Amino acid sequence: MPADLVSLLPMALVLVVIGAVAGVIGGLLGVGGGIVLVTAFFYAFQSLGFGGDHLMQVCVGTSLATIVVTSIPSTNGHNRKGAVDWDVLRRWAPGLVIGAALGVLVAAQVKSLVLQAIFGGLAGFAGLYMAFGRDHWRLGAQMPGMAGAGSLSAVVGFFSALMGIGGGTFGVPLMSLFSMKIHRAVGTASGFGILIAVPAVIGFLLMPVADAPPLTIGAVNLPAFAIVIGSTLLTTPLGVALAHKMDPKPLKRAFAVFLTLVSLNMLRKVFLG
Repeated sequence: MPADLVSLLPMALVLVVIGAVAGVIGGLLGVGGGIVLVTAFFYAFQSLGFGGDHLMQVCVGTSLATIVVTSIPSTNGHNRKGAVDWDVLRRWAPGLVIGAALGVLVAAQVKSLVLQAIFGGLAGFAGLYMAFGRDHWRLGAQMPGMAGAGSLSAVVGFFSALMGIGGGTFGVPLMSLFSMKIHRAVGTASGFGILIAVPAVIGFLLMPVADAPPLTIGAVNLPAFAIVIGSTLLTTPLGVALAHKMDPKPLKRAFAVFLTLVSLNMLRKVFLG
């Protein structure tokens, strides 16, 4: 067996496991497995010796490519349990698409280090909210109308595309703050993924990345996508089923710690090298 293939096999196995974990977390918490995948891709590519000014764009683009595929069965699973608010999805759809497209335009103009800082900062914010946010916190008694939905959804789409996530990380707490029940918020946020990921992936596929790992089209790495998507598709339905059978709070707290540690490590790399 060629030496290069031998060195790649352990990393492939790690990505299989990470894809499985991302699928469960995405279905269970509605936070999107992308926040796990971007981190995993970043360290996987670095460990294989790849770097450059646009490595983070490859991680973000590849993560979003997996979300195009996994968001469909996730949304269908939640919909079968009556947990998707299609009215909210219809109102939020234009803003999510426009915000995601703008996010890709910004991502194309910055270096990997800037995206690392954005990812680290927003992941830390999400982790702190998951750890210390309270169920009784409210911004309103009901979801906002068209004007409010347009602005909020554009912000969610923009930052989600920059981070390579499906929108649940921001969408679930935001909808909860407007008095939507948590299971319905998780189910509805699962539908954000396709609306954010499709326009974003089109942009990342067209993005020129000179120093990308092999077999990368634009900023989407095909081997990493293929490895992860198989295990993620298998475990996303499990996460959806668990979301309707158990109290996610203990896992949510553990994931908050994970996000905070990821954030701190990413920011450490940005500022300390």
